Amino acid sequence: MPITFAIVAGARPNFMKVAPLLRAFDCAARHDATVTLVHTGQHYDAAMSDGFFRDLGIREPDVNLRVGSGSHAAQTARIMLAFEPVCLEKRPDWVIVVGDVNSTLACSLVAKKLGIAVAHVEAGLRSGDRSMPEEINRICTDAISDLLFTTDELANENLRREGIPAERIRFVGNTMIDTLVRHLDQALASPLPDGIAEREYAVVTLHRPANVDDPERLGNILRALEAVADRIPLVFPAHPRTQKNLEHFDLAGRLIRSNALRLTPPMSYLQFIGLVARSRFVLTDSGGIQEETTFLGVPCLTMRSNTERPVTCRIGTNVLVGSDPDRIRNAAFAVLNTHSSTGSIPDKWDGHAAERIVDVLLSVPCAP
Repeated sequence: MPITFAIVAGARPNFMKVAPLLRAFDCAARHDATVTLVHTGQHYDAAMSDGFFRDLGIREPDVNLRVGSGSHAAQTARIMLAFEPVCLEKRPDWVIVVGDVNSTLACSLVAKKLGIAVAHVEAGLRSGDRSMPEEINRICTDAISDLLFTTDELANENLRREGIPAERIRFVGNTMIDTLVRHLDQALASPLPDGIAEREYAVVTLHRPANVDDPERLGNILRALEAVADRIPLVFPAHPRTQKNLEHFDLAGRLIRSNALRLTPPMSYLQFIGLVARSRFVLTDSGGIQEETTFLGVPCLTMRSNTERPVTCRIGTNVLVGSDPDRIRNAAFAVLNTHSSTGSIPDKWDGHAAERIVDVLLSVPCAP
């Protein structure tokens, strides 16, 4: 009997993680395995979804649940209701979930309740902050997963501390870095925005609810960005949520008046990686960008008080700067006054994580 897998992708961060998995399964086609790609539609904006599928060469999903937006409870419930019939029809041996979005938890719960084995890619990441919805998704998904694929040794330690048996943990590396390695040359060939010169600008991304849903905090961060923009141009591809709140809080005008702080629509994967790779530094609250900048050797200032990717701070280029405007500004100025960067690349961030994952899954046809 063939081994059957359902790979779930729901939001922009997931797409970079499933693309190398799909390629690795294709390369292992000599094995008797069937793979169904399920897109939950948690990110439904074309710039946040369809463009990434094109850039990364991801095939059209076999199933698109088209759940759309909503509160965490409503969205999670809709995903569960829509995913259950897919599992009942396809009856996969394994459901593979990635990352920490609502789709990750929702599809894991459905699979386990139907007796289907779950593999979690990017398991074991912890910020220690349970006010973050992603932290709840991570903890709960890891607790019920049959195989947990980790990106670094710190994640292994987290899982062992939580009582996960060692035989369920596999240290494989980082599939996001697989995607970065594969597409970096293409990304570097993409043009920079007009008027921007290599290493003479910085990049800003901002989307976490804690930062963009509070008008006072968002205003403070913008004040810091304006001060940094006096020293170096900033390119700010705005997440739809951020753009909406900038307008709702009547803050967009401040960016328009700041000539050195350039607000742009969301970029494709290749455009964005090309932008980051040639920047002087990055200011962000994203988890994935902390990993990408570490691999690229680009200094990263993370506008959060914690991170689920502490390895990027320990051996990479990442520094936590919180949301205090003085701290953000001073950290950015310190980077500008430094002409060398430090840091290294974590073990197994080598472009082959997905191959390791697929090798394990094809050798373990049933839940451990």
